Amino acid sequence: MPLEPGLSATFDHAVTAADTAEVLGSGDVPVLGTPKVLALCEQATVQALAGNLEEGSTTVGSGVQLDHLAPTLTGKSVKVEATLAKVEGRRLVFVVKVNDDRGLVAAGKITRALVDRARFLDKAGDGS
Repeated sequence: MPLEPGLSATFDHAVTAADTAEVLGSGDVPVLGTPKVLALCEQATVQALAGNLEEGSTTVGSGVQLDHLAPTLTGKSVKVEATLAKVEGRRLVFVVKVNDDRGLVAAGKITRALVDRARFLDKAGDGS
């Protein structure tokens, strides 16, 4: 089944201490860390594709452009959104954004590559 732009996923995430820059090693403040923001955005891209890939296919991350624009304290919730914007052969480009109750927290693009799962895992192995 061909993938078409417009596929999307949205979910809410409650920020916990485990999500902070302090805990993730990306800073020393108790706010939502950039590594977690990226992980949430990638999770949304995967969810957007769920049920739309051919048997034996999967996608892997291949590029990220992400601006983390505002802090979010623990106990707050963020809304994470990913929308498939372009399909260029095996290259899938998503627009992602994260908002909290005060506005835009992060925005960017994530590129994923469509791959054959077995062949990809074989390439990742030791070659034997």
